[in-house]
Amino acid sequence: MRDVGADLGGSGSGGNADSEAAARRRKLTLQLRKARRSLSEPDAIPTHSTAMVRLFAEINRSATPMLGIIALGVCATALAFIDAGPLTTWITLISCAIAIGYSLPIAFLDSSDKERTAGAWRRKFVFSTALSGSAWAYLIVTLLEKHDPNAQAFAIIVMLLVSTVMSLLAAAIPAAFVAGMLPMIVGVILLYAPRLHGAALPIAALAIGVVGYFLIVARRLHATASQNISFQAEKDSLIAELEQAKLNSDEARRRAESANLAKSRFLATMSHELRTPLNAILGFSEVMKGELFGPHSLPAYKEYSTDIHASGQHLLMLINEILDLSRVEAGRYELKEEPVSLTAVVEECLRLLWLRIERRHLVITEAMEPGLPRIWADERAVRQVTLNLLSNAIKFTPQGGAITVKVGWTRKGGQYLAIADTGPGIPPEEIPIVLSSFGRGTLAQKNAEEGTGLGLPIVKGLVELHGGEFRLNSTVRVGTEVIVIFPPERVMDTLPALTSESTAEAPERRRRRMRRRQRAHAA
Repeated sequence: MRDVGADLGGSGSGGNADSEAAARRRKLTLQLRKARRSLSEPDAIPTHSTAMVRLFAEINRSATPMLGIIALGVCATALAFIDAGPLTTWITLISCAIAIGYSLPIAFLDSSDKERTAGAWRRKFVFSTALSGSAWAYLIVTLLEKHDPNAQAFAIIVMLLVSTVMSLLAAAIPAAFVAGMLPMIVGVILLYAPRLHGAALPIAALAIGVVGYFLIVARRLHATASQNISFQAEKDSLIAELEQAKLNSDEARRRAESANLAKSRFLATMSHELRTPLNAILGFSEVMKGELFGPHSLPAYKEYSTDIHASGQHLLMLINEILDLSRVEAGRYELKEEPVSLTAVVEECLRLLWLRIERRHLVITEAMEPGLPRIWADERAVRQVTLNLLSNAIKFTPQGGAITVKVGWTRKGGQYLAIADTGPGIPPEEIPIVLSSFGRGTLAQKNAEEGTGLGLPIVKGLVELHGGEFRLNSTVRVGTEVIVIFPPERVMDTLPALTSESTAEAPERRRRRMRRRQRAHAA
């Protein structure tokens, strides 16, 4: 009943746990709804074209102060080459172009429905860039009309400067770059077309070559920007999916924790509500079976009480195994580790099961290496593992069969327990089934005694709690071998080995006793 108290004690502070769990559930639900709303918004992950228009707007908005400084520098230099009237006209044009080029990006970035209106804003940006290019074309043509070589050289410099700036600012929208450079090309062609001779031809060729070169540069910059936008969109999509997966994982973990808590409470309740009356049933049925208060009036009553007692024992074993397996799976099985002699535990388990071995006339072969040191383990768990494996071997081995028990060293310095029988064996495809909870093989269902199907999962869980390894090798109609391996770090070399007379001579004494009983039975 100590385990029952422990199980019930774990749910004593259920009020605080329930309130904290409810608060966590509400928080996770709000986060999940918020993430779903953000992912369902149109601008959550913009399309490629909208992202390019947005990039154009952000670049031009941040570059407007630089354009103003360039315009002031060009204006101050142009005073030396052109008159005040044309210069005033250019200042008016460039001021309007800069103002429009600055206000449009701000208006776009402040708009709410960028995805649907991206095409219209794209056309507006192309128009504003064409207006800016027209203003610069007016100044360049005015400078080229002068017969002063310095003015013409300054015009070429201005064209280079404007082409460089536009290739950087309009890379996101190639049509805007073409619209900005087209007025300069048209102006130069109209200016030099009537007189393509002398110094005019190289100047016109240089101007057109500059525009062509920066057109190539703008296309490459556009390709780079487009690739970056694609990578950014892919990254945003992956982040959104990761956030969604994280929220789903948190929700699944919360549900698993709730299910685990419900499972623990159910097992604690089952342990108390079932085992308590079951112990009374077992006690009274044992009294009736033993006829402690007098013989039964009908012999059938004794048989019925025997059946009741056997069924109760089976049910109690099933409940205990379910509780053990649930503790192992939930990580609540606490190992009470101490120095344990694996050889001594195996010998003790053989003594406990010797009557069953003799009833089935089984031949036991022991191969235990002498002088094995103790291992640091939970003695109760090691005994449970050994009893389960030996019970399975006895149960599945036919009358007159053989069981081999080995205890020794592993190659890596650990210790192992191997139990082999000559039973019906397990088909390879059924091994995962018998290692699962309540799993039983087809041959076992036909030939063996009634079982719960929990023994091997419990054994595997207990061995893994010790950091060990559990192996199951079987061949149909040849037999089964199970191997339990304890790791080298569990071996305690500092403690003396258990070499008592009982451990060294018990196997030989048992074999002599078994031969005497077999001769007496034959006689």
